[in-house]
Formats: sequence, structure tokens, C-alpha cells
Amino acid sequence: MDVRLGVLGPVAAWDGTGAEISLKGPRHREVLARLIVARGRVVPVDLLADDLWEAPPEGAVGAIRTFVGALRRALEPDRPPRTPPRMIVTVGPGYALRAGPDAVDAWRFEKAVEAGEPPARLLPVLDSALSLWRGPAYAEFTEAPWARPERTRLTELRLRAVERRAQALLDLGRAAEAVPDLDAHAHGHPWREEGWRLLALALYRAGRQADALAVLRGARTALAEQLGLDPGPGLRELEADILRQADLLAGPVDAAARVWASATAAHERAAPGARLRLEATVGLMRGLAVTGGAGLVSAREHRAAAVEAAEELGDAGLTARVIGAYDVPANWTRSDDPGQAARVVAAAERTLARLPSDTPPGTRARLLATIALESRGDASPRARAAAAEAERIARGLDDPALLAFALNGVYMQSFERTGLAGRRDLIGAEIVALSGRHGLPTYEVLGYLIRLQSASAVADFTSADRYDAHLHRLAERHDLPLALVFTAWYRALRLAEDPNASLADKEAAYRAAAVPLDSAGMPGLSSGLLPLALLCLRLRHGHPPEPEGADVFGPYAPWVRPVLLLAAGRRTEAAEALRLLPDPPHDLLTEALWTLLARAALALSDHSALQRVRAALLPASGELAGAASGLISLGPVAAVLADIPAAPGS
Repeated sequence: MDVRLGVLGPVAAWDGTGAEISLKGPRHREVLARLIVARGRVVPVDLLADDLWEAPPEGAVGAIRTFVGALRRALEPDRPPRTPPRMIVTVGPGYALRAGPDAVDAWRFEKAVEAGEPPARLLPVLDSALSLWRGPAYAEFTEAPWARPERTRLTELRLRAVERRAQALLDLGRAAEAVPDLDAHAHGHPWREEGWRLLALALYRAGRQADALAVLRGARTALAEQLGLDPGPGLRELEADILRQADLLAGPVDAAARVWASATAAHERAAPGARLRLEATVGLMRGLAVTGGAGLVSAREHRAAAVEAAEELGDAGLTARVIGAYDVPANWTRSDDPGQAARVVAAAERTLARLPSDTPPGTRARLLATIALESRGDASPRARAAAAEAERIARGLDDPALLAFALNGVYMQSFERTGLAGRRDLIGAEIVALSGRHGLPTYEVLGYLIRLQSASAVADFTSADRYDAHLHRLAERHDLPLALVFTAWYRALRLAEDPNASLADKEAAYRAAAVPLDSAGMPGLSSGLLPLALLCLRLRHGHPPEPEGADVFGPYAPWVRPVLLLAAGRRTEAAEALRLLPDPPHDLLTEALWTLLARAALALSDHSALQRVRAALLPASGELAGAASGLISLGPVAAVLADIPAAPGS
């Protein structure tokens, strides 16, 4: 049942494609709204009549039956004749709504507001939930007595969601971002002391102490004039703490900033030399990279500058340490900055050639692992050889962090053909075990992420769910927000693979997962991913692609273009695009792109292209196309292969 119902605004309904369903007149919508308020309980026909009319007219019961019949036809247009309705059912003397827990926007909103998530995870959940509101709840029935308690309850939940969102921003050290919405919230609802408290605290943490005190004084005036009340203890204590600048008011970022300023000043005094500064900078960049967002972007920029500066000093050993010290775990197989990656690889190769013969083997292994990592997606023999040599050296040394780094390089070079999820799972399992024994949380995250992707590839979602839970615990314990970007997408994939979920809900899950991705600082992952995910959903549901240009698909555009051209009826252009199409890159989405190529080739009866697809996908016949990414899926590879005719003479 793919129908979604909306009451957070005017009462509305949408089918599985997202198209709005006509609900006839206001009485029809009121019957539906009244059944939604009952949350599955039976509403007797006589009570419905009393709710719809102040004085029910003669024939009211018959009219209600007519309204219900029209609603059933609208909400279940494909229901065969003389079969019982599934959504609005007759029970004894009345009717009840039978809808899933996510079918009504108000129910989804309530679940999101009550979510017990850490701040980094809670923020996008609340953003998505608040976006469900299209106006006042049950907007057409503001005067209806039956709607008033539910409208009041939902309005209170919405105010609570705004305050929880603000608190999450404060917990994340993003006080200035919280101020505009809190200002509107507090002045729009002056009786809510929590709104005033959060606004004053946000202003204080944003460096606006005078404004924070002015807000608290304004709250005292508003409460006195409108309610005849004095501020509660929370507001009074906050005002006193601000006046004495109590340490407890400092957020996590403020406290850390004081320690940081002290430590960096000490380092400047003790280590003024260029060499020590370069090595210290790389250590800083490692920590900055795992924060994501602007931190990751800055880490990449400063890392490249550090490598160039080290080479300019002419010290091969120093350059090797600067390059090899950036052992930040990497999972995604498309580089965020291919040009910079190529420069780092070239610098690593030059440095390897210049190192003296007595260089410690671990130093060489780190350079080799760097080459393997930064050469992701090209399946070059040199990169695979570098990964193997780094692993061989690391296994001979008592250095768990080095071995984890080397295994990361081996993982990044495990895409020379399709169908290698099982091999990658073994790598992930070893990284998890190694990291757990030696306290390497960022690599433990990498290991579980590899295992989650590998399990998704073979539709083992029971195991993947278990790895997802491990990732959440690690991300919360060690403040590693980038892990939550991947798990949000994994959960969208899980919903996408649920045959009982509607297309609209699946699309909404992917759009919500894309919100934190936009600011995660990983263009190699984010570019074109959401359009690709939505395209995969539509194809899986038998719907044509949205009419949009291939340019929105970023690096995936060449393999999407023939499919889009065919959907637009431009077969000649599609055939030419298919003829020029290269093999997909060797990465986590290889099987998905081969499957898109197969769809176009089947539609065009291009037997040459189909044999290319068959040869490429045959090793992955037991996998889901694209699910090795842990993000998207185009369904079983076996189904694609079954549609491809065997080559003549085979």
C-alpha cells in the first residue's frame, strides 16, 4: 500500500509516485482526517455524524457511507471489484483506518521528535521531520472540536522539535547557527521559558554576552506582562551565570578552544623549526580530516601544501614522514580531488626513489600504502603491486597502525573486477579485529563500514544491520560524524530494498540522507549520488526517469545518458552514446553502472554491448548491483544476466 497521508497542513494524500490524490470535497477530507486522529481505532458512524455536523441532518449516515466509498476508490484505485478494502475498513458499527506507522506525516513526525539519537545524528532527523509541515496541523479544521486536542498536541511537539534542534546545534558547538530560528521561536511563543533560555545561551556562546542579557531581561518583561509570572529558576540561574561568566556555560568547542590555544602557543615556543612544524602540521591534519565538512577540505589543502614544502627542503626522509603520516582511513573509491591525489602519488614515487638504503621498512610501507590509497579507482598494476608490498612489509613489523593502513590500501585496490565483495569482507574483518585489539577507532569504523558494504552486496542485511549498529556506537563514542553520513545512506538503502515501502517514502529517505552529505566535504562521494539513487529507485519501481539532464549525475553521467535518451524517445542518440560508452571505473558502483549499460543495450538490442556486460558482471552473479556501496541498489545482478541472450555459438 503505497499511499501517504498528510495532516501537517491541509489534509492531503499522495500515491506511490508522489502525485497528489484528489479527495473530493471538504466532507471527504474531514472523514479521512477524523479517522487519522483515531489512530486505527474504530469510529462509529453515529459519532462521525456528530463530529461532521452540529445537528446531523436526515440521511447523515448514508452521506457518510458515500464519503467513505469515494475515499476508498481514491485511495485504492487498483483494488479489484468485490474485494474488501484494506485502508478504510468497516468494523462493527463504524470505520477504522488501517495504515502503516509511516503512512501519515504526523506519525512520522512524532517518531522523529522522540528519537534518542546523538546530536550529529539527531540534527538531520529533526530537519527532515520539520520539513514535513506544510502549514498548521489539520489546517482546514481549526474550529472542529474533534481536531482541537490533536492540533494542540502536534503544535506542542513541533515547538519541542524546534527546541531539540537548537540544543543539538549547541551541543555540536554551532551556537551562531541556532540564533536566528531561536529568536523567531522565543518571540513567537513568549510563554516558553526553554526558548528564551536556549536563545540567551546561544547568543552567549556566539560571543554576544550583552545580547544574551538583553534577551533574558526581555523574557522577564514578556512573562510579567502577558502571564503575570516571574522567570523560573532556569532563566534566573542562567542570567547569574552569564554575569559571572561561569565556566559551565562554555560549550564543547569553547572549552576545547582554550586548550588548543594554549597548546599551539607552547608548540610555537618549543618547536620553531620548519621540519618539526611540517610534521606537526600533518598530525593536525589527520585529526581534522575525520571531522568532515570544512575540516576535511582544509585537511586536504594543507596536506598537499605540506608535501610540497617538504619536497622543497630536499630531505627525502622528512618528505616520506610527511606523506606517510597522513594515514587517514579511506573507504570511498572515487577521489575527492583527483588532481591532488595524482600529485601526492607522484611525490611518493619520487621520494621512494630518493630514500637511502638504510631507511626503516615501515617508512617505505607507508609511502607504498599511500600510493595504493591515492590511486583508487584506476586498477593500475603499479597501485596493486604497491598495496601488496606495503602489506608484506607491514606483516613483518610489530606495528598495528601500519598494518591497518596497509590493509586500507589493499582494500582500495580490490576492485580489479566485479564480484569481489567476499574478498573485501575478509579485509574488513581483519581490520576490525586488529583495530579492536589495539585501540584504533577510526580504522575500526573503516573495517565495519567495509563489512557493511560487503554484506549489503550479497543482500545479507541481517549482518549489515549489526555492522551499522557498531558504526553508530563508534561514531558516538569517538565523535566521528563522517561514519553517520554512510549509515544514513545505508538505512535509505534498507528502505529501498523493502518491497512494502512506497516509492515516495524511499525517495524521502534518500533526500534526507543527502542533507548531511552536502556539507560533509566529500565531493567524490556526493557528486551526482542523490540523482543516481533516485534514478535507481524509479527504475526498480518500473517508472521512467525524471526528465532532467545528464549533467546532474556528475561522474555517472556517461552511463546514465543512454537511459535518459531512451526515456525521451531519442533512440538514435542513445545508440550513439552507448557505442561510445567506456567500461565503468573500478569502484564500489561498478556493478550499478554496468547494469545501467545493460538496460540501454537491451532496449537497443546492442548484442556487442550486451556481451561486454555479460563478461563483466558474470563474477558478480550472486550480488545486488550497486549494493556493494552500501548506498544504492539496482537489484540482483542475476536478473540482469538472465535477460542477456547467450553469444552465438556459446
